[in-house]
Amino acid sequence: MDDQAQPAKPAPDTPDGTPIFQRIKDHLLAQITAGVWKEGDVIPSEQALVKQFGVSRMTVNRAVRELTAEQVLTRRQGAGTYVAQQKYQATLLEIKSIADEVRARGHVHRSSLQQLERGKASDLMAKQFDLPAGHPLFHSVIIHFENGVPIQVEDRWVNPLCAPDYMEQDFASITPNEYLMQAAPLQGATYSIEALATPRDIADMLAIDTRQACLVLKRQTVSGGRIASIATMWHPGHRYQFAGSFAQ
Repeated sequence: MDDQAQPAKPAPDTPDGTPIFQRIKDHLLAQITAGVWKEGDVIPSEQALVKQFGVSRMTVNRAVRELTAEQVLTRRQGAGTYVAQQKYQATLLEIKSIADEVRARGHVHRSSLQQLERGKASDLMAKQFDLPAGHPLFHSVIIHFENGVPIQVEDRWVNPLCAPDYMEQDFASITPNEYLMQAAPLQGATYSIEALATPRDIADMLAIDTRQACLVLKRQTVSGGRIASIATMWHPGHRYQFAGSFAQ
């Protein structure tokens, strides 16, 4: 029996134990995140990926099929596989953890802590928190991912009087929102949304071009009669939307 007639063998896992189909998924996601392939771009054919990774067609098909089910890719009969339009939703009428939003869609949430520091309130920040200038504040910057794609940069300032243990939290396993809902139960909130040009540092964290605008949600929360936190959340405008509903 020649080689072509033999059944394909299951592809071996990588040395670190990651299944090979997952490595292919991660590669495809990384190319999309880096902007190598943008929305509407056709990705390499399954046959090309078979040659690139040296695996069976079945293994490549599983990676592509799962990304299609996760709405990262879309298939067009007879035309190939394309990068799907990525529009992630956030709910406005209630404050939810972004991790819960992502999981509710059946997707995987991951976060990356970029900054966690103790600071002092500037004149402007002190006015916003209704605190004396120079009062201690906590500050964090976190990137949130959905299925490996960065969808939010959360830049948050926190009042230590409301959440004294903020600096001790593991923000890889709990989001700031989840912690604050426990430490400083929500009494009220105000927010605004606007489209803004994307600063270079935010663009780098979201893996987008500075020419792409962001949807920016600014939210102030109140707990126990104090301003508990002020957060600025940057979302790539081309892959994010806000939605909500109301019924009496």
